Amino acid sequence: MKEKIIISLVFILFVLQSAKSQRVEQSIPEKTRILFLFDASGSMLAPWGNELRIDAAKRVLTNLVDSLRVNNKIELALRPYGHLTPAKERNCQDTKLEIPFAPKNNDRIIDRLKYIYPKGTTPIAYSLEQSANDFPKDDSYRNIIIIITDGIESCDGNPCAVSLELQKKDIFLRPFVIGLGMEEKFASEFDCMGEYYNAKNISAFQSVLNGILSQSLSKTTASVELLDQLGKPVEKDVNVSFINTFTGISEFDFIHFRDRNGKPDTVEVDPVLSYDVVVNTLPPVVKRNVSLKGGTHNIIKIKTPQGSLQINQDNTTEYESDVRVLVKKATESAIINTQTIRSEEKYLIGKYDLEILTLPKIEIDGVEVKQGRSQTIEIPAPGRINISYSSRGIGSLYSIDDNGRQTWIKKLDLKGGKSSFGIQPGKYKYVFRSDQAMGSKYTQIKEFNIQSGQTLNLKIY
Repeated sequence: MKEKIIISLVFILFVLQSAKSQRVEQSIPEKTRILFLFDASGSMLAPWGNELRIDAAKRVLTNLVDSLRVNNKIELALRPYGHLTPAKERNCQDTKLEIPFAPKNNDRIIDRLKYIYPKGTTPIAYSLEQSANDFPKDDSYRNIIIIITDGIESCDGNPCAVSLELQKKDIFLRPFVIGLGMEEKFASEFDCMGEYYNAKNISAFQSVLNGILSQSLSKTTASVELLDQLGKPVEKDVNVSFINTFTGISEFDFIHFRDRNGKPDTVEVDPVLSYDVVVNTLPPVVKRNVSLKGGTHNIIKIKTPQGSLQINQDNTTEYESDVRVLVKKATESAIINTQTIRSEEKYLIGKYDLEILTLPKIEIDGVEVKQGRSQTIEIPAPGRINISYSSRGIGSLYSIDDNGRQTWIKKLDLKGGKSSFGIQPGKYKYVFRSDQAMGSKYTQIKEFNIQSGQTLNLKIY
């Protein structure tokens, strides 16, 4: 009976641990807060079609707010600007959160819109800055701003800098900016703030608003296909990062997975943002400015053909620590990886230069990594040299090539009676001067050869 209880407990613990390992760690909040940053500056009194801009904007926004009352996963808020003081006073702090976030406050927003009348200037940067206090701290919500304006900043503020700073602080996602009948030349003023749309007429304004809501609120998924040299999605087990194009901050990180049928899995990604998708191969591959279509499944195809590289060496224990291999793309100076000897790692197909940190170091250029293949490099096993000497001194070790030319490889500051280290097979020269010698002319020189696996004892007098 006790054995059955123990087995049952072990099984339960196993199930709980498995469930924990299968928990989704990265997800998009189910609830959304939308703040309408609404332009009520004096310029909104200009005609637009058969009515004033302010009347058209309030009518379209009212209809939108009314349509959202059925969605219990959305909270709304309204912050107008330019509606409190006349333009002649140039009040660059003319903004107020008229209706704060709350469940089912649609009627309050609709009623308040009726009494907003254009008066003042256009303090977009200040209004955006103040909006940071409008969103209650709650990780179960994602925060969105929709800016509706017919003009650019008029108070010497920097809306782009403010927007970037608040996005980095995770106050809200990339803002949507809707320009009402604005000239095309002003697009650059808003592109740096977020996603800009130019509504040339009232119909376009309504269409843009609906499109923004569809993009923001619809469930959006994506799969990343890592393609080989032939364009087949066969690569897997690579870290893939979705970097916010605007802030440079990572929003999602996944270890790429393919099921038993070779199909890449599906992940949910926020469609409000645009991404630089980084596949962390060696070297990494980046697909920039990836925008997702909301409410549908997006397939992101990235070429990452890989092979592998293995560097082998026997008797590596002759070295005091693991031998490292500096890997660079051929003809380039940047180190893309530091690989341990006797290990195998994947690289993008192409040619690489290797700097193997043995003593002396070994340089191999133009090693080619091919699709789906393992390239193996065999390095000669080291030997060992034991140096003993009767007095302290200073020495240098040189390697001698087949043409008799020497290369300095190591300084030996001899402060004890012995020195011992691993060294690659080859011809060497040891230059030593005792600290008791009375001049450079007493420098000693010894040449010797080392073979793989050999231990050489060298005495200095």
